[in-house]
Amino acid sequence: MSPVAVIITVLAYFAAVLLLSYFSGRKTDNAGFFSGNRNQSWYLVAFAMISASMSGVTFVSVPGMVSATAFGYMQMALGFIAGQIVIAYVLIPLYYKMNLVSIYEYLEERFGAASYKTGAWFFFISKILGAAVRLFLVCLSLQLLIFDPLHLSFTLNVLITIVVLLLYTFRGGVKSVIWIDTLKTVCMLASIVLCTVFIAKGLGLPFGGLFKEVFHNDMSRIFFFDDPNNPEYFFKQFFGGMFTVIAMTGMDQDMMQRSLTCKNYKDSQKNVLTSTVLQTIVIFLFLVLGELMYMFAAAHGITETGDKLFPAVATSGQLPLIVGVLFIVGLVACGFSAGGSALTALTTSFTVDILNAGHKGEAQVTSTRKWVHVIMAFSMGAVIIVFNLLNNTSAIDAVYKLASYTYGPLLGLFTFGIICKRKVREKWVPFVAILAPVLCLILQSNSARWFGGYKFSYELLIINALFTMLGLWILSSRSTPRAD
Repeated sequence: MSPVAVIITVLAYFAAVLLLSYFSGRKTDNAGFFSGNRNQSWYLVAFAMISASMSGVTFVSVPGMVSATAFGYMQMALGFIAGQIVIAYVLIPLYYKMNLVSIYEYLEERFGAASYKTGAWFFFISKILGAAVRLFLVCLSLQLLIFDPLHLSFTLNVLITIVVLLLYTFRGGVKSVIWIDTLKTVCMLASIVLCTVFIAKGLGLPFGGLFKEVFHNDMSRIFFFDDPNNPEYFFKQFFGGMFTVIAMTGMDQDMMQRSLTCKNYKDSQKNVLTSTVLQTIVIFLFLVLGELMYMFAAAHGITETGDKLFPAVATSGQLPLIVGVLFIVGLVACGFSAGGSALTALTTSFTVDILNAGHKGEAQVTSTRKWVHVIMAFSMGAVIIVFNLLNNTSAIDAVYKLASYTYGPLLGLFTFGIICKRKVREKWVPFVAILAPVLCLILQSNSARWFGGYKFSYELLIINALFTMLGLWILSSRSTPRAD
Protein backbone atom coordinates (compact mmCIF):
# COMPACT_ATOMS: atom_id res chain seq x y z
CA MET A 1 0.00 0.00 0.00
CA SER A 2 1.59 3.27 -1.12
CA PRO A 3 2.20 6.22 1.24
CA VAL A 4 -0.13 8.33 -0.90
CA ALA A 5 -3.02 5.89 -0.45
CA VAL A 6 -2.39 5.80 3.32
CA ILE A 7 -2.28 9.62 3.50
CA ILE A 8 -5.56 9.94 1.58
CA THR A 9 -7.21 7.39 3.89
CA VAL A 10 -5.96 9.11 7.05
CA LEU A 11 -6.94 12.60 5.83
CA ALA A 12 -10.44 11.37 4.93
CA TYR A 13 -10.89 9.99 8.45
CA PHE A 14 -9.52 13.17 10.04
CA ALA A 15 -11.95 15.26 7.98
CA ALA A 16 -14.87 13.17 9.23
CA VAL A 17 -13.65 13.46 12.83
CA LEU A 18 -13.14 17.23 12.70
CA LEU A 19 -16.57 17.74 11.12
CA LEU A 20 -18.21 15.59 13.78
CA SER A 21 -16.35 17.35 16.59
CA TYR A 22 -17.37 20.75 15.22
CA PHE A 23 -21.09 19.94 15.28
CA SER A 24 -20.97 18.05 18.61
CA GLY A 25 -18.86 20.73 20.29
CA ARG A 26 -20.87 23.81 19.36
CA LYS A 27 -22.07 25.87 22.33
CA THR A 28 -20.28 23.56 24.77
CA ASP A 29 -19.68 25.11 28.19
CA ASN A 30 -17.43 23.73 30.93
CA ALA A 31 -20.18 21.39 32.18
CA GLY A 32 -20.49 20.02 28.66
CA PHE A 33 -16.72 19.61 28.35
CA PHE A 34 -16.35 17.83 31.72
CA SER A 35 -19.58 15.78 32.03
CA GLY A 36 -21.59 16.16 28.80
CA ASN A 37 -24.25 18.09 30.79
CA ARG A 38 -25.43 14.70 32.14
CA ASN A 39 -28.05 14.36 29.39
CA GLN A 40 -26.59 11.77 27.01
CA SER A 41 -28.72 8.76 25.97
CA TRP A 42 -27.50 5.52 27.56
CA TYR A 43 -27.74 3.50 24.32
CA LEU A 44 -25.58 6.04 22.46
CA VAL A 45 -22.99 5.92 25.24
CA ALA A 46 -23.17 2.08 25.30
CA PHE A 47 -22.51 1.86 21.57
CA ALA A 48 -19.64 4.33 21.89
CA MET A 49 -18.27 2.37 24.88
CA ILE A 50 -17.90 -0.81 22.79
CA SER A 51 -14.64 0.58 21.53
CA ALA A 52 -13.87 2.99 24.39
CA SER A 53 -11.48 0.61 26.15
CA MET A 54 -10.03 -0.59 22.84
CA SER A 55 -7.22 1.49 21.43
CA GLY A 56 -4.74 1.02 18.64
CA VAL A 57 -2.98 -1.33 21.07
CA THR A 58 -6.00 -3.65 21.13
CA PHE A 59 -6.42 -3.35 17.38
CA VAL A 60 -2.85 -4.46 16.63
CA SER A 61 -1.58 -6.33 19.70
CA VAL A 62 -4.53 -8.64 20.45
CA PRO A 63 -4.48 -10.33 17.01
CA GLY A 64 -0.68 -10.37 17.12
CA MET A 65 -0.47 -12.14 20.49
CA VAL A 66 -2.36 -15.25 19.30
CA SER A 67 0.79 -17.17 18.33
CA ALA A 68 2.27 -16.72 21.81
CA THR A 69 -0.82 -17.07 24.03
CA ALA A 70 -3.47 -18.59 21.73
CA PHE A 71 -6.94 -17.40 22.79
CA GLY A 72 -5.80 -17.09 26.42
CA TYR A 73 -6.73 -13.40 26.40
CA MET A 74 -10.38 -14.52 26.59
CA GLN A 75 -9.66 -15.55 30.19
CA MET A 76 -8.98 -11.89 30.95
CA ALA A 77 -12.09 -10.92 28.99
CA LEU A 78 -14.20 -13.14 31.30
CA GLY A 79 -12.60 -11.31 34.23
CA PHE A 80 -13.53 -8.03 32.55
CA ILE A 81 -17.20 -9.06 32.71
CA ALA A 82 -17.00 -9.71 36.46
CA GLY A 83 -15.22 -6.40 37.00
CA GLN A 84 -17.80 -4.46 35.00
CA ILE A 85 -20.59 -5.90 37.16
CA VAL A 86 -18.80 -4.50 40.22
CA ILE A 87 -18.50 -1.13 38.49
CA ALA A 88 -22.18 -1.08 37.53
CA TYR A 89 -23.59 -1.99 40.96
CA VAL A 90 -21.00 -0.56 43.38
CA LEU A 91 -19.19 2.38 41.83
CA ILE A 92 -21.78 3.89 39.47
CA PRO A 93 -24.44 4.45 42.20
CA LEU A 94 -21.77 5.93 44.48
CA TYR A 95 -20.51 8.41 41.88
CA TYR A 96 -24.01 9.53 40.92
CA LYS A 97 -25.10 9.88 44.55
CA MET A 98 -22.17 12.25 45.17
CA ASN A 99 -22.76 14.08 41.85
CA LEU A 100 -19.04 13.96 41.03
CA VAL A 101 -17.34 15.76 38.13
CA SER A 102 -14.03 14.07 38.91
CA ILE A 103 -14.30 10.65 40.57
CA TYR A 104 -11.27 11.47 42.74
CA GLU A 105 -13.39 13.95 44.67
CA TYR A 106 -14.67 10.82 46.44
CA LEU A 107 -11.25 10.40 48.06
CA GLU A 108 -11.41 13.91 49.53
CA GLU A 109 -14.85 13.24 50.96
CA ARG A 110 -13.80 9.87 52.41
CA PHE A 111 -10.24 10.60 53.60
CA GLY A 112 -9.16 14.19 53.03
CA ALA A 113 -7.19 16.53 50.78
CA ALA A 114 -3.91 14.55 50.76
CA SER A 115 -5.69 11.38 49.59
CA TYR A 116 -7.59 13.38 46.98
CA LYS A 117 -4.37 14.79 45.53
CA THR A 118 -2.67 11.39 45.74
CA GLY A 119 -5.46 9.76 43.71
CA ALA A 120 -5.42 12.57 41.14
CA TRP A 121 -1.65 12.39 40.70
CA PHE A 122 -1.66 8.61 40.35
CA PHE A 123 -4.39 8.89 37.72
CA PHE A 124 -2.35 11.55 35.94
CA ILE A 125 0.76 9.34 35.86
CA SER A 126 -1.26 6.22 34.92
CA LYS A 127 -3.19 7.86 32.13
CA ILE A 128 -0.37 9.81 30.52
CA LEU A 129 1.81 6.68 30.45
CA GLY A 130 -1.02 4.41 29.26
CA ALA A 131 -2.18 6.87 26.60
CA ALA A 132 1.39 7.29 25.38
CA VAL A 133 1.79 3.51 24.97
CA ARG A 134 -1.46 3.34 23.00
CA LEU A 135 -0.66 6.28 20.75
CA PHE A 136 2.90 5.05 20.31
CA LEU A 137 1.65 1.99 18.44
CA VAL A 138 -0.44 4.16 16.09
CA CYS A 139 2.52 6.47 15.48
CA LEU A 140 4.78 3.45 14.88
CA SER A 141 2.44 2.04 12.23
CA LEU A 142 2.07 5.44 10.54
CA GLN A 143 5.86 5.82 10.65
CA LEU A 144 6.28 2.55 8.75
CA LEU A 145 3.53 3.32 6.24
CA ILE A 146 3.95 7.08 5.65
CA PHE A 147 6.81 8.84 7.38
CA ASP A 148 9.68 6.41 6.70
CA PRO A 149 8.94 6.16 2.94
CA LEU A 150 8.87 9.98 2.81
CA HIS A 151 12.03 10.21 4.97
CA LEU A 152 10.25 12.16 7.72
CA SER A 153 11.13 11.91 11.40
CA PHE A 154 9.23 10.16 14.18
CA THR A 155 9.17 13.45 16.10
CA LEU A 156 7.24 15.13 13.26
CA ASN A 157 4.88 12.13 13.24
CA VAL A 158 4.17 12.62 16.96
CA LEU A 159 3.74 16.39 16.58
CA ILE A 160 1.12 15.97 13.86
CA THR A 161 -0.67 13.35 15.97
CA ILE A 162 -0.84 15.67 18.98
CA VAL A 163 -2.08 18.62 16.90
CA VAL A 164 -4.91 16.49 15.48
CA LEU A 165 -5.92 15.40 19.00
CA LEU A 166 -6.02 19.04 20.08
CA LEU A 167 -8.11 20.11 17.11
CA TYR A 168 -10.99 17.75 17.72
CA THR A 169 -11.10 17.78 21.55
CA PHE A 170 -10.32 21.44 22.28
CA ARG A 171 -13.92 22.69 22.20
CA GLY A 172 -16.28 19.82 22.81
CA GLY A 173 -14.50 17.73 25.44
CA VAL A 174 -16.37 14.59 26.48
CA LYS A 175 -19.40 15.42 24.29
CA SER A 176 -17.19 15.25 21.21
CA VAL A 177 -15.43 12.17 22.59
CA ILE A 178 -18.72 10.22 22.81
CA TRP A 179 -19.70 11.00 19.22
CA ILE A 180 -16.21 10.23 17.93
CA ASP A 181 -16.22 6.98 19.94
CA THR A 182 -19.42 6.11 18.07
CA LEU A 183 -17.66 6.70 14.74
CA LYS A 184 -14.70 4.69 16.05
CA THR A 185 -16.97 1.74 16.93
CA VAL A 186 -18.47 1.72 13.43
CA CYS A 187 -15.02 1.87 11.80
CA MET A 188 -13.56 -0.78 14.11
CA LEU A 189 -16.41 -3.27 13.61
CA ALA A 190 -16.36 -2.77 9.84
CA SER A 191 -12.60 -3.27 9.80
CA ILE A 192 -12.68 -6.48 11.89
CA VAL A 193 -15.53 -8.12 9.99
CA LEU A 194 -14.42 -7.20 6.48
CA CYS A 195 -10.74 -7.96 7.10
CA THR A 196 -11.79 -11.38 8.44
CA VAL A 197 -13.91 -12.02 5.34
CA PHE A 198 -11.18 -11.02 2.88
CA ILE A 199 -8.39 -12.93 4.67
CA ALA A 200 -10.59 -16.05 4.90
CA LYS A 201 -11.30 -15.70 1.19
CA GLY A 202 -7.56 -15.37 0.54
CA LEU A 203 -7.08 -18.67 2.42
CA GLY A 204 -9.81 -20.33 0.38
CA LEU A 205 -12.02 -20.83 3.44
CA PRO A 206 -15.79 -20.69 2.88
CA PHE A 207 -17.71 -18.73 5.51
CA GLY A 208 -19.41 -21.89 6.76
CA GLY A 209 -16.08 -23.61 7.38
CA LEU A 210 -14.30 -20.58 8.82
CA PHE A 211 -14.97 -21.18 12.49
CA LYS A 212 -14.54 -24.93 12.10
CA GLU A 213 -11.03 -24.33 10.79
CA VAL A 214 -10.30 -21.85 13.58
CA PHE A 215 -11.45 -24.11 16.41
CA HIS A 216 -9.46 -27.10 15.16
CA ASN A 217 -6.23 -25.14 15.29
CA ASP A 218 -3.92 -25.27 18.33
CA MET A 219 -3.93 -21.46 18.46
CA SER A 220 -7.60 -21.45 19.48
CA ARG A 221 -6.97 -22.79 23.00
CA ILE A 222 -8.73 -20.57 25.55
CA PHE A 223 -8.27 -22.09 29.03
CA PHE A 224 -4.97 -22.77 30.80
CA PHE A 225 -5.37 -24.70 34.08
CA ASP A 226 -2.28 -26.92 34.02
CA ASP A 227 0.61 -24.77 35.31
CA PRO A 228 0.19 -22.14 38.07
CA ASN A 229 3.63 -20.74 37.22
CA ASN A 230 2.51 -19.96 33.66
CA PRO A 231 1.51 -16.30 33.18
CA GLU A 232 -1.48 -17.60 31.16
CA TYR A 233 -2.81 -19.68 34.09
CA PHE A 234 -6.59 -19.18 34.23
CA PHE A 235 -6.97 -17.74 37.72
CA LYS A 236 -4.11 -15.28 37.16
CA GLN A 237 -5.76 -14.06 33.98
CA PHE A 238 -9.34 -14.05 35.29
CA PHE A 239 -8.71 -12.21 38.53
CA GLY A 240 -6.09 -10.03 36.89
CA GLY A 241 -8.69 -9.07 34.28
CA MET A 242 -11.39 -8.50 36.89
CA PHE A 243 -9.37 -6.15 39.07
CA THR A 244 -7.68 -4.52 36.08
CA VAL A 245 -11.02 -3.43 34.67
CA ILE A 246 -12.23 -2.25 38.09
CA ALA A 247 -9.09 -0.11 38.40
CA MET A 248 -8.56 0.93 34.77
CA THR A 249 -12.25 1.61 34.11
CA GLY A 250 -14.11 2.11 37.39
CA MET A 251 -11.35 4.19 39.00
CA ASP A 252 -10.19 5.91 35.83
CA GLN A 253 -11.49 9.41 35.08
CA ASP A 254 -11.14 8.82 31.34
CA MET A 255 -13.43 5.79 31.24
CA MET A 256 -15.91 6.89 33.90
CA GLN A 257 -16.29 10.35 32.38
CA ARG A 258 -18.32 8.77 29.57
CA SER A 259 -20.57 6.75 31.87
CA LEU A 260 -21.21 9.81 34.07
CA THR A 261 -22.73 11.64 31.08
CA CYS A 262 -25.90 9.49 31.31
CA LYS A 263 -29.05 11.03 32.77
CA ASN A 264 -29.07 8.89 35.94
CA TYR A 265 -27.28 5.95 37.50
CA LYS A 266 -29.77 3.36 36.20
CA ASP A 267 -29.15 4.49 32.61
CA SER A 268 -25.43 4.41 33.30
CA GLN A 269 -25.72 0.81 34.57
CA LYS A 270 -27.55 -0.18 31.37
CA ASN A 271 -24.74 1.42 29.39
CA VAL A 272 -21.99 -0.44 31.29
CA LEU A 273 -23.61 -3.89 31.14
CA THR A 274 -24.65 -3.63 27.48
CA SER A 275 -21.26 -2.43 26.30
CA THR A 276 -19.53 -5.17 28.34
CA VAL A 277 -21.32 -7.99 26.50
CA LEU A 278 -20.59 -6.41 23.14
CA GLN A 279 -16.94 -5.74 24.02
CA THR A 280 -16.46 -9.43 24.87
CA ILE A 281 -17.77 -10.46 21.45
CA VAL A 282 -15.45 -7.96 19.76
CA ILE A 283 -12.40 -9.27 21.66
CA PHE A 284 -13.24 -12.80 20.49
CA LEU A 285 -13.48 -11.57 16.89
CA PHE A 286 -10.06 -9.93 17.23
CA LEU A 287 -8.57 -13.27 18.29
CA VAL A 288 -10.23 -15.11 15.39
CA LEU A 289 -8.82 -12.49 13.03
CA GLY A 290 -5.37 -12.96 14.59
CA GLU A 291 -5.41 -16.72 14.02
CA LEU A 292 -6.48 -16.24 10.40
CA MET A 293 -3.68 -13.72 9.87
CA TYR A 294 -1.06 -16.17 11.17
CA MET A 295 -2.44 -18.82 8.82
CA PHE A 296 -2.34 -16.35 5.93
CA ALA A 297 1.19 -15.22 6.82
CA ALA A 298 2.45 -18.83 6.90
CA ALA A 299 0.88 -19.52 3.52
CA HIS A 300 2.37 -16.42 1.86
CA GLY A 301 5.84 -16.23 3.40
CA ILE A 302 5.17 -13.27 5.70
CA THR A 303 7.52 -13.55 8.68
CA GLU A 304 6.32 -10.68 10.88
CA THR A 305 4.77 -11.58 14.24
CA GLY A 306 3.30 -9.83 17.27
CA ASP A 307 2.46 -6.13 16.89
CA LYS A 308 3.87 -6.06 13.34
CA LEU A 309 1.69 -8.90 11.99
CA PHE A 310 -1.53 -6.98 11.21
CA PRO A 311 0.24 -4.11 9.39
CA ALA A 312 2.37 -6.59 7.44
CA VAL A 313 -0.58 -8.73 6.30
CA ALA A 314 -2.96 -5.85 5.59
CA THR A 315 -0.45 -3.91 3.48
CA SER A 316 1.38 -6.88 1.92
CA GLY A 317 -0.22 -6.40 -1.51
CA GLN A 318 -1.45 -10.00 -1.46
CA LEU A 319 -4.95 -8.95 -0.42
CA PRO A 320 -7.34 -6.44 -2.03
CA LEU A 321 -6.48 -2.77 -1.46
CA ILE A 322 -9.64 -2.40 0.66
CA VAL A 323 -8.02 -4.57 3.38
CA GLY A 324 -5.17 -2.08 3.76
CA VAL A 325 -7.64 0.79 3.79
CA LEU A 326 -9.74 -0.93 6.46
CA PHE A 327 -6.65 -1.57 8.57
CA ILE A 328 -5.61 2.08 8.41
CA VAL A 329 -9.13 3.32 9.20
CA GLY A 330 -9.53 0.90 12.10
CA LEU A 331 -6.09 1.66 13.53
CA VAL A 332 -6.42 5.43 13.25
CA ALA A 333 -10.00 5.37 14.59
CA CYS A 334 -9.01 3.29 17.62
CA GLY A 335 -5.78 5.12 18.32
CA PHE A 336 -6.94 8.70 17.95
CA SER A 337 -10.24 8.17 19.73
CA ALA A 338 -8.47 6.63 22.74
CA GLY A 339 -5.91 9.43 22.70
CA GLY A 340 -8.57 12.10 22.50
CA SER A 341 -10.58 10.72 25.38
CA ALA A 342 -7.41 10.35 27.50
CA LEU A 343 -6.49 13.96 26.74
CA THR A 344 -9.96 15.15 27.76
CA ALA A 345 -9.82 13.17 31.01
CA LEU A 346 -6.32 14.43 31.83
CA THR A 347 -7.52 17.99 31.28
CA THR A 348 -10.56 17.43 33.49
CA SER A 349 -8.64 15.83 36.33
CA PHE A 350 -5.75 18.29 36.28
CA THR A 351 -8.07 21.30 36.13
CA VAL A 352 -10.56 20.11 38.75
CA ASP A 353 -8.42 17.95 41.05
CA ILE A 354 -4.92 19.37 41.01
CA LEU A 355 -5.50 23.05 40.22
CA ASN A 356 -8.83 23.23 42.12
CA ALA A 357 -10.28 25.40 39.33
CA GLY A 358 -13.72 23.78 39.36
CA HIS A 359 -15.15 26.20 41.92
CA LYS A 360 -14.01 29.36 40.11
CA GLY A 361 -16.01 31.46 37.68
CA GLU A 362 -16.97 30.12 34.25
CA ALA A 363 -14.59 32.41 32.35
CA GLN A 364 -11.62 31.59 34.60
CA VAL A 365 -12.30 27.84 34.43
CA THR A 366 -12.49 28.05 30.63
CA SER A 367 -9.17 29.88 30.41
CA THR A 368 -7.45 27.44 32.77
CA ARG A 369 -8.94 24.42 31.08
CA LYS A 370 -7.70 25.50 27.62
CA TRP A 371 -4.14 26.06 28.79
CA VAL A 372 -4.13 22.75 30.64
CA HIS A 373 -5.48 21.00 27.54
CA VAL A 374 -2.57 22.23 25.41
CA ILE A 375 0.05 21.39 28.08
CA MET A 376 -1.38 17.88 28.57
CA ALA A 377 -1.30 17.25 24.81
CA PHE A 378 2.36 18.13 24.39
CA SER A 379 3.31 16.30 27.59
CA MET A 380 1.71 13.19 26.11
CA GLY A 381 3.72 13.71 22.93
CA ALA A 382 6.96 13.93 24.90
CA VAL A 383 6.20 10.64 26.67
CA ILE A 384 5.48 8.95 23.31
CA ILE A 385 8.92 9.96 22.05
CA VAL A 386 10.58 8.64 25.21
CA PHE A 387 8.63 5.38 24.99
CA ASN A 388 9.79 4.98 21.38
CA LEU A 389 13.37 5.03 22.66
CA LEU A 390 12.71 2.49 25.43
CA ASN A 391 10.13 0.09 23.98
CA ASN A 392 11.14 -3.57 23.84
CA THR A 393 7.92 -5.45 24.50
CA SER A 394 4.41 -6.05 23.20
CA ALA A 395 2.38 -2.87 23.58
CA ILE A 396 -0.64 -4.61 25.12
CA ASP A 397 1.68 -6.26 27.64
CA ALA A 398 3.29 -2.90 28.40
CA VAL A 399 -0.09 -1.31 29.07
CA TYR A 400 -1.08 -3.92 31.66
CA LYS A 401 2.35 -4.02 33.29
CA LEU A 402 2.25 -0.25 33.75
CA ALA A 403 -1.29 -0.53 35.11
CA SER A 404 -0.17 -3.08 37.72
CA TYR A 405 2.09 -0.45 39.26
CA THR A 406 0.20 2.81 38.74
CA TYR A 407 -3.44 1.73 39.24
CA GLY A 408 -2.74 -0.50 42.25
CA PRO A 409 -2.71 2.36 44.80
CA LEU A 410 -5.92 3.76 43.28
CA LEU A 411 -7.61 0.37 43.59
CA GLY A 412 -6.41 0.10 47.20
CA LEU A 413 -7.57 3.61 48.15
CA PHE A 414 -11.06 3.24 46.68
CA THR A 415 -11.56 -0.30 47.98
CA PHE A 416 -10.45 0.57 51.52
CA GLY A 417 -12.68 3.64 51.50
CA ILE A 418 -15.75 1.72 50.33
CA ILE A 419 -15.50 -1.47 52.43
CA CYS A 420 -14.00 -0.01 55.60
CA LYS A 421 -15.15 2.96 57.70
CA ARG A 422 -11.94 3.38 59.69
CA LYS A 423 -10.32 6.81 59.82
CA VAL A 424 -6.80 7.18 58.49
CA ARG A 425 -3.86 9.35 59.52
CA GLU A 426 -4.25 11.11 56.26
CA LYS A 427 -0.93 12.90 55.90
CA TRP A 428 0.81 9.50 55.47
CA VAL A 429 -1.40 8.34 52.58
CA PRO A 430 0.96 9.59 49.81
CA PHE A 431 3.83 7.64 51.42
CA VAL A 432 1.75 4.43 51.44
CA ALA A 433 0.71 4.94 47.81
CA ILE A 434 4.36 5.27 46.74
CA LEU A 435 5.68 2.45 48.94
CA ALA A 436 3.19 -0.16 47.63
CA PRO A 437 4.46 -0.15 44.00
CA VAL A 438 8.06 -0.20 45.25
CA LEU A 439 7.32 -3.34 47.28
CA CYS A 440 5.65 -4.86 44.21
CA LEU A 441 8.73 -4.20 42.11
CA ILE A 442 10.89 -5.94 44.70
CA LEU A 443 8.43 -8.83 44.89
CA GLN A 444 8.20 -9.27 41.11
CA SER A 445 12.00 -9.11 40.71
CA ASN A 446 12.52 -11.92 43.21
CA SER A 447 9.35 -14.04 42.93
CA ALA A 448 10.89 -16.85 40.87
CA ARG A 449 13.70 -17.28 43.41
CA TRP A 450 11.51 -16.87 46.51
CA PHE A 451 8.46 -18.92 45.40
CA GLY A 452 9.85 -21.89 43.50
CA GLY A 453 9.69 -20.45 40.00
CA TYR A 454 6.40 -18.59 40.36
CA LYS A 455 6.24 -15.47 38.19
CA PHE A 456 3.68 -12.74 38.69
CA SER A 457 1.51 -11.66 35.79
CA TYR A 458 -1.27 -9.07 35.81
CA GLU A 459 -2.38 -10.25 39.26
CA LEU A 460 0.42 -8.02 40.57
CA LEU A 461 -2.19 -5.24 40.45
CA ILE A 462 -4.12 -7.05 43.21
CA ILE A 463 -0.98 -7.41 45.35
CA ASN A 464 -0.28 -3.71 44.87
CA ALA A 465 -3.77 -2.82 46.05
CA LEU A 466 -3.45 -5.15 49.05
CA PHE A 467 -0.16 -3.52 50.07
CA THR A 468 -1.90 -0.13 49.86
CA MET A 469 -4.84 -1.32 51.95
CA LEU A 470 -2.52 -2.88 54.53
CA GLY A 471 -0.68 0.42 54.85
CA LEU A 472 -3.95 2.31 55.27
CA TRP A 473 -5.07 -0.18 57.91
CA ILE A 474 -1.84 0.28 59.87
CA LEU A 475 -2.33 4.05 59.74
CA SER A 476 -5.98 3.89 60.76
CA SER A 477 -8.07 3.53 63.88
CA ARG A 478 -11.68 3.89 64.93
CA SER A 479 -10.97 7.11 66.76
CA THR A 480 -8.13 8.85 64.92
CA PRO A 481 -9.25 12.19 63.47
CA ARG A 482 -9.08 12.32 59.69
CA ALA A 483 -6.87 15.39 59.51
CA ASP A 484 -4.22 14.13 61.96
